[in-house]
Amino acid sequence: MSEIVKEGWNKYLLQLQAHPLRTKALTSGVLIGSSDIIAQKITGAKRLQFRRILLLMLYGIMYSGPFGHFFHKLMDKIFKGKKGNTTVAKKVVLEQLTSSPWNNMLFMMYYGLVVEGRPWGLVKNKVRHDYPSIQLTAWKFWPIVGYINYQYMPIQFRVLFQSFVGSCWAIFLNLRARSVAVKKA
Repeated sequence: MSEIVKEGWNKYLLQLQAHPLRTKALTSGVLIGSSDIIAQKITGAKRLQFRRILLLMLYGIMYSGPFGHFFHKLMDKIFKGKKGNTTVAKKVVLEQLTSSPWNNMLFMMYYGLVVEGRPWGLVKNKVRHDYPSIQLTAWKFWPIVGYINYQYMPIQFRVLFQSFVGSCWAIFLNLRARSVAVKKA
């Protein structure tokens, strides 16, 4: 069994090296799709909503994986050649003031408008009501993840690490963003 895992990991690393953007996008899609399956099971869904899973996978493939890829490249350009705890702290603060609020807001809007198919007015009210507490929770959780990511992860693994932790975060967001109608599924 460990040989299969080792061979799969080696193939993944080759794809990550040869096609970094595509690999990160697909990885993000698979992880967010998996997190939605878990979220649906946690909420007691009797049948999995495959449309919802696919739409969230699309979000990971089209947005979160590519965004992470380019965001981390940008962070390395901004802080080129700088290392140490002060630089890591600056990266974490910059990330938390820019991408964190944006990503949480965008996810909530995508989930409401696309995944649930709700009208703009209802989504706007849901975001207005839930976003502040979600963002405050994010600021308690993600700085620790960001510190670990910038301090210990090589750049080629940052999106993978962030996507993996993000799949857990997506379960939280999923449970917060979903409508009451999902329980009936």
